[in-house]
Amino acid sequence: MANILHLDENDVASRAMRGVLSRVGHRCVSITSAPDAWTALRDLVKFDLAFVELKLKGENGIAFIGRLREDNFLQRLPVVVYTSVGDQAVVKKALSLRIQNYLIKPYNDASIYAEISKANANPWRNMFFEEEKSFCAQMGFTASDLRTMRERLLDEIDRLCALLPLFNVDDRQKEISASIDTLCGNSEAAGYWGLVDLLGKLKTKIEIKRWEELPPFIYDLEYAKKLLFCQIHPEHLPEGFLSETERKEKEESRERARWMDTDIRISGPLVQRSGVLAQLDGLPGFPVMDTVAASFLMFADGQASNLANIAELVSRDPGLTAQVLVAVNKIEREDMNVVEDPRTAISLLGEIRLSSLARTLPIIDERHMQMPPVTWPHYWMFLMGVARLAQYTCRNLEMEDIEPNAYTAGLLHDLGKLLLLKLYPFGFQAIVAHAKSHSEPLHVAEQSYIDITTREMAIHFSELSGLPECYRNVIRWVETPQDSAADAELVAAVSLARFLCLHNHVGYCGDTPHDEAPCIEETPAWQILRTRIFPSFNIRQFEAQAHAFSKELRQELLGRLR
Repeated sequence: MANILHLDENDVASRAMRGVLSRVGHRCVSITSAPDAWTALRDLVKFDLAFVELKLKGENGIAFIGRLREDNFLQRLPVVVYTSVGDQAVVKKALSLRIQNYLIKPYNDASIYAEISKANANPWRNMFFEEEKSFCAQMGFTASDLRTMRERLLDEIDRLCALLPLFNVDDRQKEISASIDTLCGNSEAAGYWGLVDLLGKLKTKIEIKRWEELPPFIYDLEYAKKLLFCQIHPEHLPEGFLSETERKEKEESRERARWMDTDIRISGPLVQRSGVLAQLDGLPGFPVMDTVAASFLMFADGQASNLANIAELVSRDPGLTAQVLVAVNKIEREDMNVVEDPRTAISLLGEIRLSSLARTLPIIDERHMQMPPVTWPHYWMFLMGVARLAQYTCRNLEMEDIEPNAYTAGLLHDLGKLLLLKLYPFGFQAIVAHAKSHSEPLHVAEQSYIDITTREMAIHFSELSGLPECYRNVIRWVETPQDSAADAELVAAVSLARFLCLHNHVGYCGDTPHDEAPCIEETPAWQILRTRIFPSFNIRQFEAQAHAFSKELRQELLGRLR
């Protein structure tokens, strides 16, 4: 594998070169200007070859190569001119700059691979160092001895770089000269001839008192240090060479380790409550799973039939349902009553607003919820189960006035986990793993890791976003319906549905009841709902039917998942 610099201001050419190189595993850093290419070469060091287009805005390709050939180190970098310029005078000028080859566009895969093989046959960076094996044999070193000597040079270079800016202080000039002599001797002993040559030029400047020419040597010494580090650590790859996917994976790896490897019993929460709330305040809307968001965008863009299809999709997803309700209640309408029905919201928003909404949704990667038994399919199944059972409860208790809202409230009642997943995907994974291994409720683990529960997160964000109040009340009191100060019957219907889903294992939300299901009559939710039924209501029959419906629903939703 080779690391290639491609200097060409044409975006099509850059994409073509990256495609040619990636097919055989080479890395490519595409640069569009000579100054940026120079910066990349000095910062990243580990380039094996440069392909250069001569036609550039500002500093052209010939001038850029000429500057390379004057550099203490980069003068040895192999350069292939790959250009649309075929003028003989230009070709002659380029060849005089000791380029490896001069090729005319369009790109040819075989020619590109051949030039890379030629450059890799005698890597240019190795020319600044003695070959390790033969040098050790000649000097009586072990490979470990040589590595130690070269590692010491890193600190010595740093010390000289710190001293050089003091060249105009009389009593420091002898110290600078002595430091150069020591570093030069140690560099020679370690077989770093590139540094020996640089120090020789530096010493000459000092001897003839050309003090004003010393500062650029600091720049070269810093590059010499990077070059040495890469020689000591051949496996090291600067992040600038990583693809977007690789960079993301590396960042994720660090973030995952931060959450998964920390013992919060010692460290305390990894994020404080104030930090979580600040993050929530910056979210543009309720998050939606990437797979669901893709379907929503397809529907909203008119690529699939009509609003009825959008309504069906939205009615089965908590994030979408919350978002359309928030969006519709923010627009100016003749009737400014609060819209609580998602299907009505979709009709009022219309295709244009829905298309715009689809492009601004915060997205969650579904893979971040793969913490079996907590997975997106099973969590979705739990939310759908609560929605359907809340609707079933209202129908059987003859509470038709709140039945439509009961379904929506059941779908929205646990929105906090989606917020956590969006803000801290690996935090979610660590919390689930901790709760499972320590056999403690999920909300306890949440408090331990982020100093707040997902229910509190949902309450805060729902109020901030303007989610209809009846749904905010359900989110707030669903686990303690006896405390509900408003919409008590709606809260109780969802709370009872949640109870039935938990005990009948309809999906999975992260918490599993460890006791047998008590009678419905003993639940806090029933103490509220009982006031709505006639004295002749058969609670035993309702309870049996509710558990039976829960099991039927479980099979139905499992079948839909399959």
